[in-house]
Amino acid sequence: MAIKFENVGIAVRDLDATISFFTDLGLEVIGRDTVSGEWADTAVGLEGNHARIAMLQTPDGHGRLELFEYIHPEAIESDPTRPNDIGMHRVAFSVDDIDEALQIAARHGCRPLRGVATYQDAYKLAYVRGPSGIIVMLAEELRKT
Repeated sequence: MAIKFENVGIAVRDLDATISFFTDLGLEVIGRDTVSGEWADTAVGLEGNHARIAMLQTPDGHGRLELFEYIHPEAIESDPTRPNDIGMHRVAFSVDDIDEALQIAARHGCRPLRGVATYQDAYKLAYVRGPSGIIVMLAEELRKT
């Protein structure tokens, strides 16, 4: 059986603000839509499923995020995920300049959970609390070839 990774889906409280955050970091919007109907109810498993969605991808085309803002049923707020919670953990991106990426995140009111760390002189890493509480890992490779 062949398998191919398609995307990570994330429910957000404000689709436009979340799109702005990720496009400022360098992702590209490749589609937007509003979905509803029997097919959406069946696929997602929610009666009356109705959502605004956007598909974003990295410039190299290898990574995609599907963002969705629920119109119905009403979105359920929960406590922000912590790094040691079971379940969906984070979304990670390689960046050329972590300081620039953190400045972009800060313009959106998003800050590192603790700071910037260096892993084995190979990467500078930071976990940022993004829009809707999404944990976004930013990583700059230090040993560029």
